[in-house]
Amino acid sequence: MTTERPLAPSRFMRDTPNQAGGGRNRAALVAKARASIEEGSKSFAAASMLFDKRTRERVWLLYAWCRRCDDIADAQDMGGELGDQSNPEDRLKSIRVLTDRAFEGLPTADVAFDAFGLVAKECGLTREMADDVIAGFALDAKDWRPRGEGDLLQYCYHVAGAVGVMMAVVMGIAPDDEDTLDRACDLGLAFQLANIARDITEDDAADRCYLPVEWLVEEDIEPGQHTKPHHRQELADMAAKLVTLMEGHSQASKLGAAKLPFHSRWAILSAARIYTAIGHEVRRLGPAAWDHRVYISKAAKLRHVSAAFIEALANNPRQPDEMPRWSRRELAASTT
Repeated sequence: MTTERPLAPSRFMRDTPNQAGGGRNRAALVAKARASIEEGSKSFAAASMLFDKRTRERVWLLYAWCRRCDDIADAQDMGGELGDQSNPEDRLKSIRVLTDRAFEGLPTADVAFDAFGLVAKECGLTREMADDVIAGFALDAKDWRPRGEGDLLQYCYHVAGAVGVMMAVVMGIAPDDEDTLDRACDLGLAFQLANIARDITEDDAADRCYLPVEWLVEEDIEPGQHTKPHHRQELADMAAKLVTLMEGHSQASKLGAAKLPFHSRWAILSAARIYTAIGHEVRRLGPAAWDHRVYISKAAKLRHVSAAFIEALANNPRQPDEMPRWSRRELAASTT
């Protein structure tokens, strides 16, 4: 009888130390994260330069994880063309396993997850926060579609509002400051609503639709036909509803931005102005909004950054006439 030999002699086995960032050099992680945001989101990359150095680096580290999770979930690279969409549960499992290792301070062999482990340790990000974001990828993995406005906002919470909460903590907001985190969530919701309005036809090409079924029924649109040319006016009407929702959440978010340090406040107000401008342009174009992808020019971005500077200095946001209908607690209830 032979005795099985171990895969490696025991004298070569080493325990992996638990180290934030998986043991990688912080400067290297920051450099990789910066490259990620500059390629993945030019608008947010520009706004991020307004943060103080430490906050800016942490924002990049968190963004790198969000971008990488999104790419794994959709089998794509930097938000490009979707890859093979088979076995979505396997990709979701990979995200969860790598995120768990990042929280444990174990190396992941993926720079973005090591970056997340580092910023989570530095800022006190929790597994619950990360799980809320991952729940959004789970919804896409099972081809989930919103039935009503509440479902739409719940999806927006998981894919963007929950990220806004994490970003607020990275900027120094205490994890128990519920009011400010609520407003950070509002900003994430506003961003996602603008994205959905802009990307309706792109999402349809990927066999996804985030317009509530109830809205489609109200517009008397046949299933799967909402992007057809003869429904462009109805599509413009629904996009306008998305933009109206965006405006409410964006205005509410400014109450939370008022509690941030000046540089963070300036950066957030700049990003808010740029993203809401996307929604406003979609609404202005009406049925022509999807003839080409709506974007904000560099000159326009500079104007928004300048206006945000004045707004940040004044730091006197107007109380909305009406606060958003859906609370963060309601939206955080899992739909998975």
